Amino acid sequence: MMQNNNELTRISIAILFITIFVATVNCSLLNFASSANAETAQQIQAKIDQKNLDIQNLEKVIKSYQIQIDDLGSQADSLSSTIKSLQLTQKKLEANISVTKDKITTKTFEIEQLGSQIDTKENNIGDDQRVIAQSFKQLNQMGNTDITQIIFGSHSVSGALNTLEELSVMQKNIFDKISSLNKDKDQLEVNKSASEKAKSDLLSLNKQLADQRKVVLSTVSQQDSLLKQTNESETSYKKLLAQKKAEQAAFQAEINNFESQLHMLMDPSKLPSAGSSVLVWPLSSVKITQYFGNTDFANANPQIYNGKGHTGVDFRASIGTPVMAALSGTIIGSSNTDLVRGCYSYGQWLMIKHTNGLSTLYGHLSLRSVSVGDKIATGQIIGYSGNTGYSTGPHLHFGVYASDGVQIKKFDTSINCKGATIPVADFKAYLNPLMYLPKQ
Repeated sequence: MMQNNNELTRISIAILFITIFVATVNCSLLNFASSANAETAQQIQAKIDQKNLDIQNLEKVIKSYQIQIDDLGSQADSLSSTIKSLQLTQKKLEANISVTKDKITTKTFEIEQLGSQIDTKENNIGDDQRVIAQSFKQLNQMGNTDITQIIFGSHSVSGALNTLEELSVMQKNIFDKISSLNKDKDQLEVNKSASEKAKSDLLSLNKQLADQRKVVLSTVSQQDSLLKQTNESETSYKKLLAQKKAEQAAFQAEINNFESQLHMLMDPSKLPSAGSSVLVWPLSSVKITQYFGNTDFANANPQIYNGKGHTGVDFRASIGTPVMAALSGTIIGSSNTDLVRGCYSYGQWLMIKHTNGLSTLYGHLSLRSVSVGDKIATGQIIGYSGNTGYSTGPHLHFGVYASDGVQIKKFDTSINCKGATIPVADFKAYLNPLMYLPKQ
């Protein structure tokens, strides 16, 4: 009987090792299949690398265009320099579109790559689970065999030791498979998370591409409109600038008069403390062209600022530069003063109300990509910088307000801006944005 039990034990162990061997062969075949597909994976990676190289080269071209645009901006304002700047801007925007297209292609390849990795990990997990289940089944069948039977049923001590060694190896193989299974599961979750993020990025890039195309059309339209308004005459262009300045000053005087009568209740204790850096920069690259308050430009143009000073901070930003929300919040205002002929103010603008007592304004945009009522995340693209409204050149006007002291007003009785909608505020509600932005 003991000899029969010993024989059964050896047979069971043999079956178990055969099971593990077959599973190992299957895994090897799977690895071979993966290596057969490795060339495809390498090709995908090569395409990703090539697209990244294309993006780098395009970004150099974009930088070159930007240098030329900045150089034109430092020259005296003229019709020829403005038209040339718009033409360079159009080329730069088209290059930006090519970059976005390449990023979309790259992201698509990444999603394909991650999908293949996910399939491989799922297959590995299935194989590991089958091997472990079969191994435990075999161990269970051997459960009735006592260790003493193995020892005393062997013809020699070395035989018994060999049998026990085989059992030990078998247990180690099971533990290794369990460890491998856990690692594959962890990596699967990582790959799935990366895949979901890549898909989300792809959606954002597709939206950005659509927005960039709209900005190009807007720039072409702006150029055509300027040529038509001036009849390609430098003298007419100078007259147009003077007219815009006078009409903007007249409207600003109306706003100043209205705001001087506002006496809104505000609690300073509800506002974040100065230097708290609760806001992030609204642009990826920051160059301040005019500060808050009584700047030299504001003092030199009292007909516009009326001694109140500059109500925000201006950032250099060429047409089509993505503008990001300085903090999460809700869009409470959005309009375009250029829709009212002869009304020169913020042009296309957006306002976000935040939960910390602050509201932020983004003016002179070329495109707004969000709407009133939208919930916005910190750093989310909300529009693209431009040269709309009363602007001496492409830039972003960024304003910060005490929310309790600002309101969105439609001017129903304005001389030049009847029907225009813009934010107005109690003078005390205008805050210096640099008090809440990170130090440069």
